Amino acid sequence: MSKCDQCIIRQFNSLRALGKDDLIRISGCKTSRYVSKGEIIFREGESVNGVYCIKDGVCKLSKLSSNGKDQIVKLIVRGDLIGQRSLVSDEKSNLTAIALNDMEVCFIPKNEIMNDLTNNARFSLDMLQEMAKELKIADNVIVDMAQKSVKQRLADVLIYLNETFDKDKDGFLKVVLSREDYANLVGTATESAIRILSQFKKSGLISTTGKHVKIEDLEGLRRVD
Repeated sequence: MSKCDQCIIRQFNSLRALGKDDLIRISGCKTSRYVSKGEIIFREGESVNGVYCIKDGVCKLSKLSSNGKDQIVKLIVRGDLIGQRSLVSDEKSNLTAIALNDMEVCFIPKNEIMNDLTNNARFSLDMLQEMAKELKIADNVIVDMAQKSVKQRLADVLIYLNETFDKDKDGFLKVVLSREDYANLVGTATESAIRILSQFKKSGLISTTGKHVKIEDLEGLRRVD
């Protein structure tokens, strides 16, 4: 198990604001585990009682809507923290976290994080800034849902994936989403997502091999209307 003060991942999140002594303390009480693809890290309505630091892999945060469908709120990647909002608000989780591929995560208990929030102003500010960024992104998603077509939203998702995730030697995105995942990301029926992806493929904007997607024309995706 790697030590927090020696882990490069902390540079991508609020843990970078902590000193060496605090990181050593956290290392002594954290737990690390591997999460298999499809495994639930925590469910909506559960008490998380800490934060998860994503050391490797990708998971989706989703919320169950009133009609029983999952709406993917965000994709969580290497270096992200999850669970901090529930921790700060002292409420049960509002979202479900599910691994999209094999992951390695570290869990830091609530009392350790609350200790740092109480005693380290830089850490508290950093975490507030991260949550403010999440709120800004959420605001933009709401506007996009109201003003952009499903086709435009799906193009935006593909652009985001291309900018965020690595590609294999043939240029295919290493993150693999199901057609249902694409639909849940943009708030549409799976059939609609499949039809639009097929249109993108016929237009030469993307190519696919099974569930693997390759962006062929990034500027073309930006011009989708």
